Amino acid sequence: MSELPFPQSFNLVFFGGTGDLVMRKLLPAMYQSYKNGQLGDAGYFYCLGRRDYTVEDYRAIAEEKARQFLPKADWDDEIWAAFRRRVIYERIDAENPEEYAALKALLERTPAEVNVFFLSVAPSLFSMICESLARQKLNGPNSRVVLEKPLGHDLASSNAITVAVGRHYQEKQIYRIDHYLGKESVQNLMALRFGNALFEPLWRRQWITDVQITIAEEVGIGSRAGFYDGTGALRDMVQNHLLQLLCFVAMEPPSSLDSDAIRNEKLKVLECLVPFTPEDVQVNTVRGQYRAGICGGQAVPGYLEESGVPAGSKTETFVAIKAEIANWRWAGVPFYLFTGKRLPTRLADIVIHFHDVPHHIFPLPRNGSRAPAKLVIRLQPDESIRLYLNAKRPGHSMELRPVSLDLDFTSKFSERREEAYERLLLDIIRGNQSLFVRQDELEMAWRWVEPILNTWAADPRGPEAYKAGTWGPAASAELLSRSGHRWHEDD
Repeated sequence: MSELPFPQSFNLVFFGGTGDLVMRKLLPAMYQSYKNGQLGDAGYFYCLGRRDYTVEDYRAIAEEKARQFLPKADWDDEIWAAFRRRVIYERIDAENPEEYAALKALLERTPAEVNVFFLSVAPSLFSMICESLARQKLNGPNSRVVLEKPLGHDLASSNAITVAVGRHYQEKQIYRIDHYLGKESVQNLMALRFGNALFEPLWRRQWITDVQITIAEEVGIGSRAGFYDGTGALRDMVQNHLLQLLCFVAMEPPSSLDSDAIRNEKLKVLECLVPFTPEDVQVNTVRGQYRAGICGGQAVPGYLEESGVPAGSKTETFVAIKAEIANWRWAGVPFYLFTGKRLPTRLADIVIHFHDVPHHIFPLPRNGSRAPAKLVIRLQPDESIRLYLNAKRPGHSMELRPVSLDLDFTSKFSERREEAYERLLLDIIRGNQSLFVRQDELEMAWRWVEPILNTWAADPRGPEAYKAGTWGPAASAELLSRSGHRWHEDD
């Protein structure tokens, strides 16, 4: 997170250049950076694919897609015209090592301080691409390789990717990207915790009852059945996004903003996660699969009726987990991880519930229940921090009601907020690894998740059904109620 100087020149190479991620996220992110003067005159964007496009064909398609995904207020014809001249398409088959000589020749036309290779392709191609780049001497000190998830299907396959990429690139050259870590609110979580003395004394087991981390999606699997049915929600969301967010909530203060100082503290959290036995999995995890229902005001099919899903699939589309951290700060505090598809709305929240006061002197509210303080850090769709407190209701009685102190980043800061991929791409070009996952973090996350995967695979019952447009199986609410907790709802 520490600021590093921006190079005078760079080449950013997108493998999978005709794919959805490059068109929808990566090129629009770089346009925004260019528009806001962050790239200066530096930078060429080489987009590689198998399709027989000319450079102008590709630029026209990229413009059409960018217009769809960029806010209208951010579009500028003149700036796009200047930006698109730096976008170059080249037909290269990533699976043919002989074609990498053409890539090397391209890059030699625009010699740069930094060459970044973004592998927006299936993980099965990572090894071949890295080996082919190395044969062309494109793995020198000025080269960086970016790996997009999924980074393996289990611990063994993840380690195999690590070994394969590590043959040609050093760890300091490898950027394992998790776009959730690029969100402004995740970095504000660091600022909130380590930039203010107010919360540090409270950020521990003596004052916090539970922590809830939620990533809810309204959408189903769409056309991704081929990928999703072999992956499921645990691999797709928990092993990476949710565990990384847990680390930022639970980590100890790092000694500095140096990338390894931050990642060392995250690793300690992963090492302290209490491992699951098969019995623990039965008690402390819930998996579900959506059935037909109403979502977003529309009738939607169930998972088993989605195109491309095999009959009788037991792939989970919903996960709830009660996790615990065995250290002095967090012992006994449950961390509830919650994610699913076809839920009532799209949101991502981190909720910190504080203990109630030890002795009540105020009368019960009219609804008969008290509301202890809580901190809600919203990551999407809007980014905000909200602190819920109790205040006196106007009138003669001393009845309390919940109120909130709100920090909405859009209204409080006039500066434009960078999108997640925009920030992460700029960090890669600078060489800042703070918001990227180190190999030992990745391995520990898989070690923690794998017993859950194995226990579920051996369980013939499969996931519990839930109706699309609801908050998942009833068992997820029971997971909390057994410990006297309940899911956060906006008040």
